[in-house]
Formats: sequence, C-alpha cells, structure tokens
Amino acid sequence: MSDRNRIEFGGNTSANQAGSYSKWVGFIFIFNLIVGTGALTLPATFAKAGWLLSINVILYLALISHMTVTFVIEAMAAANAVKTWQSFQVLKRSYDFENSHVNDDDDVENVETSSGMEEHTAERETDDPCATLLPRIKISKRLDRMPVYAQHSTLMYYRLDEKFELGEMATLFFNDVGRILFYLCICIYLYGDLSIYSAAIAKSLRDLFCDHVNATDSANFTIFDSTMDSLNLTLSNNETDNDAVTLCWHAYTLTRLNVYRLFLTGFVIIFGPFAVFSVQKTKYLQIVTALFRWCAFIFMISIAVKLLITDGAKGHPPAVNVFGIPALFGACVYSFMCHHSLPSLLAPIRNKHAISKILCADYILICMFYILLAMTGIFAFERIQDLYTLNFIPDQVDDYSFRAKLLVGIDYFLALFPICTLSASFPIIAITLRNNLQTLFLDMTHFESYNLFVRRIFFPLLAVLPPFVITYFTESLTSLVAFTGSYAGAGIQYVIPVALVHYARTTCRELLGSGVVNQFESPFRSNYWLFFVLLWTATCVSLVTLNFFFEI
Repeated sequence: MSDRNRIEFGGNTSANQAGSYSKWVGFIFIFNLIVGTGALTLPATFAKAGWLLSINVILYLALISHMTVTFVIEAMAAANAVKTWQSFQVLKRSYDFENSHVNDDDDVENVETSSGMEEHTAERETDDPCATLLPRIKISKRLDRMPVYAQHSTLMYYRLDEKFELGEMATLFFNDVGRILFYLCICIYLYGDLSIYSAAIAKSLRDLFCDHVNATDSANFTIFDSTMDSLNLTLSNNETDNDAVTLCWHAYTLTRLNVYRLFLTGFVIIFGPFAVFSVQKTKYLQIVTALFRWCAFIFMISIAVKLLITDGAKGHPPAVNVFGIPALFGACVYSFMCHHSLPSLLAPIRNKHAISKILCADYILICMFYILLAMTGIFAFERIQDLYTLNFIPDQVDDYSFRAKLLVGIDYFLALFPICTLSASFPIIAITLRNNLQTLFLDMTHFESYNLFVRRIFFPLLAVLPPFVITYFTESLTSLVAFTGSYAGAGIQYVIPVALVHYARTTCRELLGSGVVNQFESPFRSNYWLFFVLLWTATCVSLVTLNFFFEI
C-alpha cells in the first residue's frame, strides 16, 4: 500500500508509522493474546472428554474461531470505509456551503465557462468513487485542500489503518436493541472472566499452603488417596463438598474450603478497590506476563515429557466420552478467545495484506500447542486438576541435591504463575467491566451530572461483588469456564462477529454500492457460512444447557 493511501483525514502519517510494527511482531502479539490462562483448563477437559474426541473437537472449534476472526477483520475494514465516506460527506457539505456564498463575479463566470472541459476530462481520466460526492465547481481549489490520497485514482475506502473496537463497530452498525444485547454479552463474559480469575488465584494459594502432594512424584500417591477424592480423573462436580470436609492441615480444624474462602476474601479486598481507579495495561506488563507465560508452558510440557520418558504413561483417559463435550466446548471457546481485543493489534501492523496469513499461521501453531500441552499432561499424570498448574504443587523432600532443589523451585514457579499473571490482569478486567456497565446503564454524555456514589462507588462494587459471591460458593473452575465459554464466550466469538459482518455488508452496499470491493473480505463470504455458524452455536448452546439441566 502506498504512503498516500495511509494518510487519514486529520491524521498524522508519521505518528501512525512510529507506533506500527512488522508482521512478525504482529504474529507474536496475536499468539500471546490468544494463548492465556484458558489453556490451563484444557488438560482436565481433555481427560474428561477423551483424548481422541478432544483432538477432533479442538481442531473443529479452531477452524470456526478462525472463520469468525475473518468476519471481525471484514467488519473493521467496513467501519473504516464508512468513516471515509462520512468524511467525504463533511467535505461535500463544507464545499457546498462555501460555494453558496461565492459572489457572482468574473471568477465565477470563468469557472462556469471553463469547468465543462475540465470536468469532462476529469471524468474520463479517473474513476475515483469520491467524484460523485463532490460538487462540480472550483476543482483546482478543492484539490489543494483534499487529503493526498483522494487526489489520485487509488482511493481506498476499505482499510485497517484506524482501530475500531467491537463496541465502536456495534454502535456504528447495530440499532439500540443490538447495542444493548452486545454490552450485556460483553458484561456477562467479563463477569465470568473475573470469577475464573478469582477462583484460580484462591485455589492456587490454598493448595500452595495446605498439606498437599506433589503430582510430579509418583511415590506420594499412596497415603493421600483416601482423602483427596477431589483430584480424581473424572473431575466430579462435588469438589466443593469434598473440600468442605477435608482438613487443610492435619493439626488444625480449618477445612480446605474455609482456607479457600479466606484467600478469596483477602484477594478481593486487596485488588477489588483498583476498580475505582483508571489502570492501563502497559507494554512492560505485557512483556513480563508474556515471559512468565512462556516459561510456565515450557516447564509444564518439559516436565510432562520427562515423566512420560522415565515413568511411562500413568494416565489412562478414555478415547471418547460424549458426556465431557459441554465442558470441552466451553474450555476450547474460552481458550481461543481473542475477538474482543483483536482490533487493537491489527491496526498497527504495517503490511495489512499479510494479516490473513498471520492469523492462519497463529491458529495452526496455537492449536498444535494446545494439543501438545493437553496430551502430555493427561498421559503423564494419573490425576488432572481443573487448573493444570495445580498438578505441579511443590513438595519438600529430603533430597538436598541441586537437581532436587531445582525441581522444587520450578514447581513453586508454576504454582505462582497463575497468581502473578491473573493478579496483574484482574484490575484491568474489573475496570473494563465497570466502564461497560456504565455505558450500558448510564448516559455517558451527561456522566458528570450523576452523583459521586453512582460515578465512583456503585459501579466498581457492581463489577467486583458478583464474581466474589459466585466463587465464594463454588470453586469449580471447570464449571465456571464451561458456563463462561459456552454462553457469553460463544456470543462474543460466534454471534457478534456474524451480526457485525452482516450489518456491515448491508451498510456499505447502501452507502458505497456494490462496485467498491473490500479487499479484506472474509474468504467465507457466502451468507450460508453465516447461517452455518449461527446454527452451530445454537446446537452447542442447547446441548450445554441440556447437560447443565441433567446435572442439576
């Protein structure tokens, strides 16, 4: 794309270039965006649903997730096109206003007598779509004031230069009901996110301090088998009930559930007030969490492979268990979630035409990475925790060799990994939820007119308290991820992209006509694909709902 096509109305090309990055950097950023804490719940769902069924399901869900990502990209390009069209309308109105005040003097007569040939020549020499939007007078003066790329025949309506978040696209393409439903879906998903984060942190702290066994040492699975039923392969739904009667320390009367709730309450008291303030995720925080994440995943895969080589396969998961599909569906949807944050990463990529290849490569690599992580875990360990890092809880041993101490240090690192990364992300998610709740329930154009309690206290409490109440009464990450991914996650990953691309296509056809081609159009351009995604979503959500009903 030439430089003139990157210039925006009122924009700054040099500023945009300074904040851009190459396609390889974009590849890494998108990979880090998708691969997150959701991957830690995959081994447990693989063990429950069966390894063969899980591989097929995750490959299929990765394909559908990639399909809807292309819908988001097309809608973002359409939003840029609509803004370009609106900007030309503003120019047209300003030119019309100026020309209505032009005096009827010799200059006007000269324009009228000479404009015929100029306009005729211009129409023949260029098929610029903006030509029909501009009045046919004072051409030379208008061209001096127009954006550079609008003076040439390569005007690009469909671009990805300007970032459009999902909320902005929903405001642009949806009606009032659609916008309300969009923000409701986003808020429910963020509530699920905060619940998962809270439960994961509290469980990690509880298991780190309570009496425990180290799953990486097979000798430890002898004494505790009768008292640690909640660690079984099937991930029974009475995990909270088991922890309510199992002591955390043999010398004290506190149960594991009591200690979990104490850690949960302390965490919310410490990090909950951050929802009042304005905290932004800096690039340094992203770098640190990315390094933590990569080290943790490499350690987990390496330890699992080492156990498989030295001790053989101790896990014997079934090949197929259809009753594990609902939990697997929710975990996979949650693990591939990137649609709500993707526009922020796409806009700075310099080579926009490589975006489709970058996303395709990312999805292939991530899918293989997920399968490797889950498959090594379910066969290396006899029991799989619903949060995979809990399989690496450190256990003090009498061996004081460097190798033994190193393994204990790695186990501590893995146990602290979700605590550190999720604690850093919790305030950001809480602030995002607070802002979305305010947008949903308040008139943001008159935000300062509301009293101090509503502006500064009520909505931060509304963002933090419901997740605390939910996780206070249940600690099952499998259920939380299944619910969040199967309902709100499916809405964000499937329904919203389909609705956005449908209404974006309709809007652009009305404004630009069918002659202007969107070079970022999804390869799944047929409306039958949109119908297929909606039908698939309805089927999966119905099965998940039916499964929850039978469990209750």
